[in-house]
Amino acid sequence: MARELQGDPRGAGRRVAVVVSRFNRAVTGALLDGAVEALEAHGVAEDDVDVVHVPGAFEITVAAEHCAASGRYSAIVCLGAVIRGETPHFEFVAREVSRGVNEVATRHRIPVAFGVLTTDNLEQALARAGSGHGNKGYEAVVTALEMADLVDRLARG
Repeated sequence: MARELQGDPRGAGRRVAVVVSRFNRAVTGALLDGAVEALEAHGVAEDDVDVVHVPGAFEITVAAEHCAASGRYSAIVCLGAVIRGETPHFEFVAREVSRGVNEVATRHRIPVAFGVLTTDNLEQALARAGSGHGNKGYEAVVTALEMADLVDRLARG
């Protein structure tokens, strides 16, 4: 039978950076609340969490790059909200932040969870930033922790 590997979202002993956009604060603040809830629920010590605030979603990748390059973190969680407007700005920002987050993860071989909402309107964004497990900030933390454990398992062979 084939060997199967899967990560466990245990947070004890893991250091995590949460990069969060200040733009659309009503949404990103709720995403951050969900992320903090998940970090606590999965055993990440408060002293092992750094929250990095950036002006907007476009700036998330620069901060994530610096966090990854520091070598201090087991995982990085990126949170933001890009809401469609009347101009093509939405497409440019959404594409570049998703590409940038993926590049940071692959370049540094560290889990970088994409908790950046890309929605058509504010109502959709607020629905995805609700309380508990429906909160995409919460889900991004669980993904980051699970992938950090999986990466450790893969490195051990």
